[in-house]
Amino acid sequence: MVAELLLRLDSTIYFDIFWPLRIWLNGKVESFHSLEKNTEGQPDSVVSLAKWRILNRLHDRNETLYYRVLIDNIKDFAPIIYTPTVGLVCQNYSGLFRRPRGMYFSAKDKGEMMSMIFNWPSTQVDMIVLTDGSRILGLGDLGVQGIGIPIGKLDMYVAAAGINPQRVLPVMLDVGTNNQKLLEDPLYLGLRQPRLEGEEYLSIVDEFVEAVHARWPKAVVQFEDFQAKWAFETLDRYRKKFCMFNDDIQGTAGVALAGLLGTVRAQGRPLTDFANQKIVVVGAGSAGLGVLKMALQAVSRMGGSSADPHFFLLDKNGLITKHRKDIDLAALPFAKAQHEIEELGLQEGAGLLEVVKKVKPHVLLGLSGVGGIFHEEVLRAMRESDSVRPAIFAMSNPTNNAECCPLDAFKLAGEKIVFASGSPFANVDLGNGKIGHVNQANNMYLFPGIGLGALLSGARNISDTMLEAAAECLASYMSDDEIKRGILYPSINDIRDITAEVGAAVLRAAVAEDLAEGHGDVGARELQHMSKEESIEYVRSNMWYPVYGPLVHD
Repeated sequence: MVAELLLRLDSTIYFDIFWPLRIWLNGKVESFHSLEKNTEGQPDSVVSLAKWRILNRLHDRNETLYYRVLIDNIKDFAPIIYTPTVGLVCQNYSGLFRRPRGMYFSAKDKGEMMSMIFNWPSTQVDMIVLTDGSRILGLGDLGVQGIGIPIGKLDMYVAAAGINPQRVLPVMLDVGTNNQKLLEDPLYLGLRQPRLEGEEYLSIVDEFVEAVHARWPKAVVQFEDFQAKWAFETLDRYRKKFCMFNDDIQGTAGVALAGLLGTVRAQGRPLTDFANQKIVVVGAGSAGLGVLKMALQAVSRMGGSSADPHFFLLDKNGLITKHRKDIDLAALPFAKAQHEIEELGLQEGAGLLEVVKKVKPHVLLGLSGVGGIFHEEVLRAMRESDSVRPAIFAMSNPTNNAECCPLDAFKLAGEKIVFASGSPFANVDLGNGKIGHVNQANNMYLFPGIGLGALLSGARNISDTMLEAAAECLASYMSDDEIKRGILYPSINDIRDITAEVGAAVLRAAVAEDLAEGHGDVGARELQHMSKEESIEYVRSNMWYPVYGPLVHD
């Protein structure tokens, strides 16, 4: 149905070759927005994919102009090239495919990856985003169609962090798929076999990572959208050997921590009170566990107990306790002991509504991938929170997977709440001139700065301290007045300024931990003597900006 409607749109909408020039000259996006008028009555998914195709064609024709348009109109275009439209793109990628972008390594390339890497035409690669397509957003196993995620992430690296687009590399590791619908789809582009598991799987990832390190030893590698078991396994396997991080575990955790610290400020309390916040996390995948790990580290730094009893973790089977049989080892550190919950009248497997009613949390945070799980009764129960200003974070992507919509949250949980979502939503009109601010708690505020800071510092690896520095920098970016109004994150229009500050914070943390080896002509010693202001200017000055090179030199 989607493909049929897109073909109909292609036959009725005229895109002349001067369309990008009109954007360039006028600084506006009239042609892009006119699509909304021409497709009135069509499903939102069709309109979003049509917009993506417009931008994708511009990217194919003129890369410099594409990135200039993207940077100048980042608020309008980020939801198209990134969240939430990128999820639709991945679901329909085999039908949308026109030309390859990035590199594809399949299980059948075992033994050949080193030579394949050395065949990549760019002499230098600074940033690599890698996925195996096993858990794309909240959409599950999409196989090679998940390549849309690395492409979209790297577009954000170029736009937000100023990484030169000639020095980025999106990568798909095709180890098969367990998605039967894709295996039966005649248009599917990947291996038609079940996913590799165990040592067979790890040997493929090992070979790729070692090949990349051999050719580009200073490249930063971001692991993206791996299913939870492999996300944690690969992070532990490589993080001490290479300059890499997992955005689902660490980037999501950093953005969430920044929002959680902002919530404490919004309550009018000192940041040290974070240790006393009662937080219910729904979703025990890589993102949810990553948030809890970084939150516990923050509590420990503030002088609290590293086994803080105020955090509660739920998965599809309810509250996770140490009584659970066959508990996931990654979730074990966050499982509640019986003595921690017996006073509340809770037990193993307690449901979300019961937990919210009895815990009365300050924060309800969703990374479940289950749309609407924060239903009416759950939201109404948040009115009884022990906080004067409770927070609701519905962080699952794409939009349909959000745990609740902001309109319901403000209506049912009360106008005083602080609200954040993973996908973009409009602010809520509360009447009487009041606005319910909707914060987009999206990784795009952090991962570009983490990658850029690690690159420019020449960090040997990316430590927890570097990641925490990024989160705390983002948390401190907002003014007290903005925080009081419930605004936890800055405007996407300021993304380059945010990235410069976050990148500089990461760089300074790398220097402080003696992990920085320098970058280019700037050595470790020069980095050590930079002030905070000088480090921000250093990061800013190394951002690529799209300009046309002269055809004739004087």
